[in-house]
Amino acid sequence: MAYKISDECIGCGACAAACPCEAIFEGEEHFEIDAEKCVDCGSCAAGCPVEAISAE
Repeated sequence: MAYKISDECIGCGACAAACPCEAIFEGEEHFEIDAEKCVDCGSCAAGCPVEAISAE
């Protein structure tokens, strides 16, 4: 089960910097997570200042 970034994302990039798998990229409206690369470690959610990331 991969994590998901909600529309609450402010586009700061903290999640991408925290991801050890480089599974996070900048999408059209906000950052997104590539579910194929995500290993469910939770580093991205821990690094998000607005709590816009949750497990699906």
